[in-house]
Amino acid sequence: MSDSSPHDIILWFFLGLFIVSCLALGWLLWPFVSVIILAAVTTGIFNPIYRHLNRRLNPTVSSLLTCLIIFLVLFIPVSGFVGILANEAYDMYLSAREALSSNPFKELIENSKMVDRINLILTNFGIAITGEELNKGIAELGRFVGLYLYEQARSMTANILNLVVNFCFMLLIIFYLLIDSPRLISFIVALSPLPDDQDEKLIQKFKDMAGAILIGNGLGGLIQGTLGGAVFAFFGFQSPILWGVIMALLAFLPIVGIGVVFLPAAIYLFLQGRIGAGIFFIVFYVLLSGGIEYFFKPKLVGHRVQMHTLLVFLSIIGGLKLFGILGIIYGPLVVTAFLTLTDIYESSYQQIVEPREK
Repeated sequence: MSDSSPHDIILWFFLGLFIVSCLALGWLLWPFVSVIILAAVTTGIFNPIYRHLNRRLNPTVSSLLTCLIIFLVLFIPVSGFVGILANEAYDMYLSAREALSSNPFKELIENSKMVDRINLILTNFGIAITGEELNKGIAELGRFVGLYLYEQARSMTANILNLVVNFCFMLLIIFYLLIDSPRLISFIVALSPLPDDQDEKLIQKFKDMAGAILIGNGLGGLIQGTLGGAVFAFFGFQSPILWGVIMALLAFLPIVGIGVVFLPAAIYLFLQGRIGAGIFFIVFYVLLSGGIEYFFKPKLVGHRVQMHTLLVFLSIIGGLKLFGILGIIYGPLVVTAFLTLTDIYESSYQQIVEPREK
């Protein structure tokens, strides 16, 4: 016992120092955690391009060219797009705020024969659609969405220098991650006390989820937002770019999706007496949303990421509430870590913690 006791003291002392150093390192890097996470996720997405270039060029040149592609694909379009989004979002917020004091839907409701027919049916249930209630609901929704998107866009454009510095910092991290990511992963696997297969499972799950978020949901949202905004512009709705961005964000939510925008727009067209346009909106929404969810995404990302639809929905909503717009990425990653660790616990450690009776 005299031999083991000093050894245990040394071990616990070292572990204490090691934990303190890890906490200090986390505290030091915490201001850059969003940039680091975005860099890691972006590295995983553009890594195939780097590997393709690295077959003919040396790692440094391949990484530089990949970073240049990321700059052209992400920074230039986003930086110009955010300013437009901020202006349209602020206009939407002002219009919704003015609508709260007026009642632009009153005349529309009173003159709509379809509303009379609907109210005739709804009276059996003690419900009626009034212009005041419809106006208040739509105005409140528009005010909330417009203000939220405006604040998100304004936070990005308030300090252009900060935005440029953060993006350059992200590119610097990506440059080294592209070159050294295999060594970094090997270092993490070797340092972790978990078995190698469990470490590799965790890392692979994060890669799969990052791919599903940015490649599957990202491209799916881009397609739905672009086509949806184009349809809104064609039918004469105001702020089609803003509505396209809203639809691109809503496309990440698996339960509601772009129907939150398309179905009220179709109802509005029905109230105006544009029956054909309203039917087109519903059919277009069903084809676009169904095609993306049931054909495009499964073909693109496959079935590597198995997560319940409701859990995906809650993770994104919770991520948006806690982290802002980046919660679309952070929320599912947090849930992925929990589910993967749960799976590892059930397969490897549950019998140790809860031994079955013979």
